[in-house]
Amino acid sequence: MDLQLNEKVALVTAASRGLGFAVADCLAREGARVIMSSRTDDVHKAAARITGRGVDTPLAFQGDLTRSKDIDFLVSQAMDYAGRIDILFINAGGPAPGRFMDLEESQWLDAVNLTIMSAVRLCRAVVPIMITQGEGSIVASQSISVKQPVDNLTLSNALRPAVVGMTKSLADELGPTGIRVNSIHPGWTKTARVEQLLESRVRTNGTSMETEIDKVTGAIPLGRMGTPEEFARAAVWLASPAASFIHGQALVVDGGQSRFPL
Repeated sequence: MDLQLNEKVALVTAASRGLGFAVADCLAREGARVIMSSRTDDVHKAAARITGRGVDTPLAFQGDLTRSKDIDFLVSQAMDYAGRIDILFINAGGPAPGRFMDLEESQWLDAVNLTIMSAVRLCRAVVPIMITQGEGSIVASQSISVKQPVDNLTLSNALRPAVVGMTKSLADELGPTGIRVNSIHPGWTKTARVEQLLESRVRTNGTSMETEIDKVTGAIPLGRMGTPEEFARAAVWLASPAASFIHGQALVVDGGQSRFPL
């Protein structure tokens, strides 16, 4: 299938590793011009890894999604580079793990700033550009926690559904302008973030890593975790013109683990 991404301009945040990197890599392989960002300068090494695969060099910027000025700079640089933004892939590091009574108020405020406000700021910066273009595609990456709560992830369980509510509202508002808006929700996927979450469970539950992995995979009908590449292929398709009539949806990529409607 031709995803019709050749020369499309894609902005991918939190792209130095994990799912964000996999999406940026997949977009570049499909012919898109990629602008990628990360809170750390590792994003430059990540861009070099993608270039080493024989595709065009992504533009890489270090920036903190919890700061409006960093997002404004990122978007302005993307426009200086390409003159348009066809795809916005919203991605941010997950909020801290923890159970409700173990979380401080400051952690709640930090998580709101990271999880909700980063998505708000990115959309506020990019949507006017897409409206002027008369087209665009926004995909917000969140978590299966929007479908059913995940143990020891109270902040994610509480805040990620707010982002989905925003994307559904934007879908209603922006559909007539030619802008598609969707969200995508990874289940247990082999990333450094998931490894950290499992280590937290080991400490909390007094178990072993093997035990926690078995608990996770035992609840997945396909019997294994996903890979970043599997997630990226779904995300890139959803963002692409090949999914031109998919709008206002929340796509779950979890091997069949979640079974309840959103």
